[in-house]
Amino acid sequence: MDKQQIFNEVQQILVQLFELEPNKIKPESKLYEELDLDSIDAVDLVVHLQKKTGKKVNPETFKSVRTVQDVVDCIDQLINN
Repeated sequence: MDKQQIFNEVQQILVQLFELEPNKIKPESKLYEELDLDSIDAVDLVVHLQKKTGKKVNPETFKSVRTVQDVVDCIDQLINN
């Protein structure tokens, strides 16, 4: 899975879980400031990503995630390493 496919998946999850507009979700979008996610939303996102990938996301790694691109990079590293 390449980064574009991962972005598409993350975008779909954000739309489904948090009813965000797909056109507002860009790689540079800030999860907390621009997309109005909170820490509980971030946990929900991690749980869904773990289900999709079948891999465990390290909570410490995910704490540094601030943008949609950070999420994509984190998942890319998880599934392609």
